[in-house]
Amino acid sequence: MTENLSTAAQEIELLAFRLGEQEYCLDIMSVREIRGWTSATPLPFSPAHVKGVINLRGTVLPVIDLAVRLGMPPVRADERNVIIVVSVNGHTAGLLVDAVSDILSIATDQLQPPPDLAGDLESSCISALTLVGQRLIRVLQLGAVLPARPAEAA
Repeated sequence: MTENLSTAAQEIELLAFRLGEQEYCLDIMSVREIRGWTSATPLPFSPAHVKGVINLRGTVLPVIDLAVRLGMPPVRADERNVIIVVSVNGHTAGLLVDAVSDILSIATDQLQPPPDLAGDLESSCISALTLVGQRLIRVLQLGAVLPARPAEAA
């Protein structure tokens, strides 16, 4: 009987969200908060996927248009959109998405590796795929979307 308990698949919680007609999710442990759209202040010479920065309780937070980062048309930022504040590799940023749709508990054995499409930025940003009902949901690899900051001088 104890064998069944030890071999049972672990579950992880994922925050599901939409970008256009596509659904993605990310590990909920990386999510700091979800906030409504706030207009971002653009920064000169920033990459196309960086919408700008916002003030988050005294901290300057970069806002990334996740759709552009993944090679899709930009999100039309308005009051219906949300910013998912995430932290990974010591880097905190806001991800602009169309909408948050769900919190999912998925058994780790239900996660499937994405197909190997060498050189495809989006596939390298996807750590797994999972089927929820009839919905195929991509699990975002935040480390690939938000690379770690270089060490700052003391």
